[in-house]
This record gives sequence, C-alpha cells and structure tokens, in this order.
Amino acid sequence: MIKELTEFWRSELGISTAAISLAQRNPSADLHTLPIILWQYGVLSLEELERTLDWLETV
Repeated sequence: MIKELTEFWRSELGISTAAISLAQRNPSADLHTLPIILWQYGVLSLEELERTLDWLETV
C-alpha cells in the first residue's frame, strides 16, 4: 500500500522521491504517519495533506 501512496504523491502532487525517502527514514514512519511526517517537514501543504487523507480513505 505504501507503494501506491508514494506513486500518488509523485504523480498527483509532484512530490519528489527524495522527499518521500527522507520521510520514510523517520523511525515512526508507516502508512498512516507518512503523510503527517511530510506535512511536518513542510513537503505537503495542508491542502495536499487533506487530499492524501481523502485518497487513503478511498483505497
């Protein structure tokens, strides 16, 4: 499922692979915390975080 989420970020939101990899190195990183980690790092805007959470609800 993380693979699909990272693909969503790359294709729909234009998030770089490097930024996603950085968040994945966080010790608390899992499917449900990755969006928050990216938001805390300033990679995702609040709107993009909301889109991500909406996407997670539909898959």
